Amino acid sequence: MNLTDVTVSRTIPAPAEQIFDMWLNPKSPGGPWFGAARLIFNPQVDGLFYSLVAFEGKNHPHYGRFVKIDRPKQIEHTWVSEGTKGVESTVTVTFEPRGDDTEVTIHHSGVPDDETGRKHKDGWGWILDMLAQGMAARRAAARK
Repeated sequence: MNLTDVTVSRTIPAPAEQIFDMWLNPKSPGGPWFGAARLIFNPQVDGLFYSLVAFEGKNHPHYGRFVKIDRPKQIEHTWVSEGTKGVESTVTVTFEPRGDDTEVTIHHSGVPDDETGRKHKDGWGWILDMLAQGMAARRAAARK
């Protein structure tokens, strides 16, 4: 099977520490673990996760193991799903300060080089959009 990498980035108007913490908090709207139908989540090096996502009337399980957690710079974990055809891939999330903003980049390596594998780019883009919206909502609530 041929494999490829996908990368998506967004600049989010918030400090890296806040975005990093939202990413690892499954109770934070906008974080990638929020809203899972079922979640087993141990965000520490060698900690495991299982996230069951209900989408378009179907359940999509995702599994992985945290490899690196370097607050507030980087999170790396493995990723196995139907979209990877059961192959273990690697997701690296970086948080780069850009003045008062943060550039969040998701690099997913080792996904199948086919339509299903490349759809991860859309999925991660959606996650970054939700993360940006979650941070905006948090900032708006803090101003009240």
